[in-house]
Amino acid sequence: MLLIETFRESITHFLFGTGILEWCGVFTGILCVWLAAKNNIWNWPVAIVSVIIYIFIFFETKLYADMGLQLYFFVMNVYGWYFWSKQRNNPTESRPITIITTREILLSVLGAVVFTITLGFLLYQQTDASFPFIDSFCTACSLIGQIFLARKVLQNWLIWIFVDLIYVGVYFSKDLYATGLMYALYIGIATMGYLDWRKTYREQRN
Repeated sequence: MLLIETFRESITHFLFGTGILEWCGVFTGILCVWLAAKNNIWNWPVAIVSVIIYIFIFFETKLYADMGLQLYFFVMNVYGWYFWSKQRNNPTESRPITIITTREILLSVLGAVVFTITLGFLLYQQTDASFPFIDSFCTACSLIGQIFLARKVLQNWLIWIFVDLIYVGVYFSKDLYATGLMYALYIGIATMGYLDWRKTYREQRN
């Protein structure tokens, strides 16, 4: 009975406790990721709207690392919009998809470890942040994933699948049920994106 009651309360909160601002963030967030998975350049302006919304949402829920991450996303979305729009040797064509290098993997792992430890301790000691180390780790992975997405690196989708799995648990624990479901959907979209991009990459090589 306790489990049923808890589930009922969660559904009620999801349906009636989710604000309009969060729903707008959910809609634009899902749309921009779906467009990115489809290799559509219009994902970037939609993403800019989404991150602006989530800056306010994460400030209110004390997920400060995620709030700062949205500021970074804003800059990277502008950069990604520019980068995707031009082919270096042929301005009339879009950028091709590439694959990750060994050097990029090593730098990414090192950067994630250093960033997580540094920001985690800072948030733990200086703020009332929720889940400071988990939040910092997810932020580090998201920073890396966004760089690879903007640079059209195929493996960006594998990073997003991994980090989105963690985010689902974090957001549900903070009663951000709509956002948690959005990130669960992101996992499916990221999987689709990886498969579609891998197919396109193979076609590029033929």
